[in-house]
Amino acid sequence: MDYSPLVDRIAGEGAAAWEIHNHAIDAQARGEDVVVMSVGDPDLDTPAPIVEAAVDSMHAGHTHYADLIGELPLREAIAQHFAAHGGWSAGPEHVCVVCGAQNGLFFASMLLFKGGDEVIVLQPNYVTYEATIAVSGARQVPVPTREEDGFRPDPAAIEAAITPRTRALLITNPNNPTGVVMTSAELEAIAAIARKHDLWVISDEVYGTLTFGVEHRSIAALPGMAERTVTVSSLSKSHAMTGWRSGWLIGPEALIRHAENLALCVLYGLPGFVQRAATVAVQHADEIAGRMRDIYHARRDLVVERLAAVPSLRVVAGSRHVRHGRCPRHRPVGGRFLLAAHARAGGLGARCHGLRAERRRVRAPVLHPRRGQPGGGLPAHCRVRRWARYRRAARGSGPCLSVPAPDRGSCACWKRTASSVCSASPACTRSRCTTGWLTRASST
Repeated sequence: MDYSPLVDRIAGEGAAAWEIHNHAIDAQARGEDVVVMSVGDPDLDTPAPIVEAAVDSMHAGHTHYADLIGELPLREAIAQHFAAHGGWSAGPEHVCVVCGAQNGLFFASMLLFKGGDEVIVLQPNYVTYEATIAVSGARQVPVPTREEDGFRPDPAAIEAAITPRTRALLITNPNNPTGVVMTSAELEAIAAIARKHDLWVISDEVYGTLTFGVEHRSIAALPGMAERTVTVSSLSKSHAMTGWRSGWLIGPEALIRHAENLALCVLYGLPGFVQRAATVAVQHADEIAGRMRDIYHARRDLVVERLAAVPSLRVVAGSRHVRHGRCPRHRPVGGRFLLAAHARAGGLGARCHGLRAERRRVRAPVLHPRRGQPGGGLPAHCRVRRWARYRRAARGSGPCLSVPAPDRGSCACWKRTASSVCSASPACTRSRCTTGWLTRASST
């Protein structure tokens, strides 16, 4: 039987990266010692007052249909929090509650784009962006950021990528996975481009409350931007509420009316008890997110200090430098991520990595800085396409699965506090690869 062309648009390297997650979960089920770092799920519990609010709400009978775009108290709390933390003076009529930030990105794609549109995305970026854009028929246009520039956005490169088909810019602030928090000047430059070319801006601000020593600002707060910006956020990371699927989008009132129609088709509102819990979470966001931020801040410092002792390994993300001996180190200033580079690291495509994990304990992919996706920066001839060839390669009888990465080496996105570097020889042949590569990284 035939399927819709949609199934091809939502596949690809970004979707295939989750095969690594499935391999890790399967390995855990077999009793193997595997650290699953393929999803950005905090190892902290949801704060007790939030859980108690949900339980009380269920006991009170709030287990039926709820408002499609979110109950008024929740939307009011979101609007007030947004205005108080670098946003603009939005009201509840500018807020639509959705099933997590990923759902919010899907809503934005479906409501703003059409077939043939182009969406400029700064890279490295979160792996689902490409498929989320493609679901509407639009196409992601990558604009790489460079390690030597601290992964800062380059307005000239962004403007050079604009064509008559360009419909929007998608930015992540703070960035996943580089940890970069955009400065006021960078936001002003991007806003000027959007106004000049009459573009929408989708701003993914999931990590907006998790910044270290720098202020987060929303691009929507700049002059002329509220009417052309869709801000997406959630409680998943800041409140350790990944399983609650509580997120929102903030935008022009007309957009929210369209979002209500889309919610009618695909969501029909979050459960009422989840919304009551989310209301408590947003109302106490400063206290809760502040505690989470302190924990992540301490972990970041610990990881950077430990990695400083690893030979030939350097932290490359963020914009703050710390010098250890003769080797400069960087500290990400936002999010829960840390990018590291190793001189002898190789790159694997997502499917190649998943199959190699069948015969070796490999925890996560190596990411190349050109795309921020597993194996994305490797030339086409370095990737093995056919599944049968993956299988042969995984058994050691096929072509090489890992090649020396071009340019400055391959990057791995670190979320927790451990480091592990394979001690294999840097020699690599077509029949058997022994190139050294990092074994603990993240694809989300």
